[in-house]
Amino acid sequence: MVDIAVTVNGAPRSGSVEPRKTLADFLRDDLDLTGTHVGCEHGVCGACTVIVDGRAVRSCLMLAVQAAGRDVITIEGLAPGGELSPLQQAMWDAHSFQCGFCTPGFVMQATAFLAARPDADEQQVREALSGNICRCTGYQSIIDGVLLAAQRSREG
Repeated sequence: MVDIAVTVNGAPRSGSVEPRKTLADFLRDDLDLTGTHVGCEHGVCGACTVIVDGRAVRSCLMLAVQAAGRDVITIEGLAPGGELSPLQQAMWDAHSFQCGFCTPGFVMQATAFLAARPDADEQQVREALSGNICRCTGYQSIIDGVLLAAQRSREG
């Protein structure tokens, strides 16, 4: 077992983990942050995406020990006190999701992307989200939600 300390959603957290435990499993099993979903467990679907030190990463591919001393943001960290983030609100307004399984991964990927590229156009958004899989929506409403958030950010 390895003792780790990590900042998760702005709060210091720690645990004792096996060296092979993924960040996704640490977040879900040890910290009870179940908003991070595990789909393929191979880094292909994007459902497990979280933000580590400002970058979107697949938490099923990152070991918990690799997150030691780093800043991790999960989907739960985007809505403190239940207030939706501007991106989450825009995606809600655009009816971006159906079943919701892929939602956390898309939201986290888009959050990191828009932080770096708030002026992104549709093609750039499509490319940024191309690594996330949704089996329900056909993607257009997801793209619409991200573009709506970017537009609102520029306007206000």
